[in-house]
Parts: sequence; C-alpha cells; structure tokens
Amino acid sequence: MEKRYVAAQLMERFEAYLIAEERSAATRENYLRGVRMYAAFLDGREASGEETRLFKERLRERGYAAGSVNTVLASLAALFRFLGWDGCGAKRLRTQKRTFCPEERVLSKKEYERLVRAASPGRERLLVETLGSTGIRVSELRWFTVEAVRRGEVEVTCKAKTRQILLPGKLRKSLLAFAQRQGLTTGPIFLGKNGQPLSRGSIWASMKRLAKRAGVALTKVFPHNLRKLFARMFYALERDIGKLADLLGHSSIDTTRIYIMTTGAEHRRAIDRLNLIL
Repeated sequence: MEKRYVAAQLMERFEAYLIAEERSAATRENYLRGVRMYAAFLDGREASGEETRLFKERLRERGYAAGSVNTVLASLAALFRFLGWDGCGAKRLRTQKRTFCPEERVLSKKEYERLVRAASPGRERLLVETLGSTGIRVSELRWFTVEAVRRGEVEVTCKAKTRQILLPGKLRKSLLAFAQRQGLTTGPIFLGKNGQPLSRGSIWASMKRLAKRAGVALTKVFPHNLRKLFARMFYALERDIGKLADLLGHSSIDTTRIYIMTTGAEHRRAIDRLNLIL
C-alpha cells in the first residue's frame, strides 16, 4: 500500500497540477500554504482522515476563523483529489452565510475617488481606474494590450473561460494616449521597469503606498477590492445579478452575491427603515 507522506517533491508536483488546472496565482499560493501547514502538523507522520480531523481541531484551538479553516481544508481536498488519496479529507466547518460584510474592509466610492485623485498622473492613476471601472481580476490586466484597447474590447481568458470586457470611452482614450506617450504600438500596456507585464506583487505594493497618500485605510486598498467596488456600483445601478456574474466571469451567482454584500451600517439602516419599533 502506498505510503501517504506529504513531502517536498509532492509539493512541487501539486503546484504543477494547480498551474495545469489554470488556478490563479493567489489560489495557488493559498493552497500551497495550507498544505505546508498540514505537513508541519504531521511532522513526518502519514496523512489520514484522522490526522486531518485533528489538524482541523488544532486550527480551531489556535483561534483560526471558520472561513480560514475551511480554506485550508479546501487546499487539502484539492491535494488529496490530485493524489487519489481517498479517506484523507475532513468535513468543512458549517457556517451561516453572512448578510453583510465588515465595514473596515469595504471601499466606498468616495474613498475610491480619493485614491484616483492622489494617484500619480500616468500609469498609477490609469491602473486604479482600469481595475475600478472594468471589474477585472488583477491577473487579467495583461490582456489589456494596445491592439485590444484600440478595438475598445478586451478578451480575457481566466480559469478556462473567455469573456469580453467593454471599455468605457474615457478609459479607452486615456489608455491609448498613455501608450502613445510610452512609445507602445503593440502588446501589454501596463509594464514594469523591466519591460515585462506588472506583477501582482508590484501592483499590491503600489496600491498600499497610494492608500497612505490618499488617507484611506490599508485594509481597504488592494486590487480585488476595486473589483468588488465595481460589482456593488454596477448592481446598485442595474439590479441584474445574472448580468453582473457574466461581467465578472463567475460560474456561480452565489459568488457574485458575496461581492455585492452591503456593510453592517447599510444593513442596519435598511432594518431601521422598516419602522417596526413603536
């Protein structure tokens, strides 16, 4: 019978599998982190369903939130599925869906506008406006080429799905003007100093610096939060969650619902408007 050890060589194979499955860089990072935590817990012991259940309890004892525990368990489920190790998984924690999200994580339109005004003219400002006005994933930024922007329509491929992104007229004009100033006639528009497409890490670091200049909480400023802002703004205007799911490239509307959750304060105001307290 095959010995079920989580070794370094196995990690390399698992990462190659995730890449072949077209998992995003962020997902791969999260999954690999979860597996490393499990390997450290095992400390040379074989993987098993009992060990995984004990690992789950250990995470809870250490104060990990239910969502974080479930993320780690999802990474292990992917690993065991890849290896064909039946019986090694553990059930995820049951959680009730939240009806609102923490205010300290929600970027408002006014805060977004402060970011845009505080951004340096040129690439930094265009980066924020592109992410904010299209709702793309940061990994999809590389599809914004001079040729695509000229057409006014960007075709992005992510997670084995292809969709079209229509560009706002003002954004298209600004991107083309920027490309012309940079001497770009073909290929990706957002490039780093090395001439390669901007990396996720450099974009993240740039946005954190911008947040400090704009006086916006660091917990609110990261690329994916601009995507969520786009989702909330679009839904408030159109009230069409199906269309929004298509725009965001979501396979499930349940995922889209998470993106359009209001804050606790907004939720409380809506309840107050019911006027059920005499």
